[in-house]
Amino acid sequence: MGTWTPLLLILIATSGYGFWYQRSRGRVVTASPKAQSEPLRLISSLEIGSELGSRVTLVQFSSAFCSPCRATRALLTDIVADLPDVVHVDIDAESHLELVRKLDIRSTPTTIILDARGLEVGRAVGAPRRDQVIATLANVK
Repeated sequence: MGTWTPLLLILIATSGYGFWYQRSRGRVVTASPKAQSEPLRLISSLEIGSELGSRVTLVQFSSAFCSPCRATRALLTDIVADLPDVVHVDIDAESHLELVRKLDIRSTPTTIILDARGLEVGRAVGAPRRDQVIATLANVK
């Protein structure tokens, strides 16, 4: 029995991590209000290389060999097609490493949701689900 205990513990730990990882990917998390002492971090159109949307900008960070990135790009392009006040910008993470570091992008795809001023109001790590993106867009005024 003693030789199976470490193997069982490793199996439980890796399974727990796997369940957490799967559950946390693709979920849109709204940005919490910053403390009064922290300055607001606005992202400008110069930083992302495109004009901001009049209401919302979806900034997607992708990489060349990322298949969830292609699915996310297709989803976001489809969603913004009917919304004239929403813009989708796709940024190659490998070509914009300084911006990736500045915005704390840790994996691709990551989609940052900006309001009209360029303030981050939400973020999705992994391929987001359509209903969550639409619900988040509806909440941004």
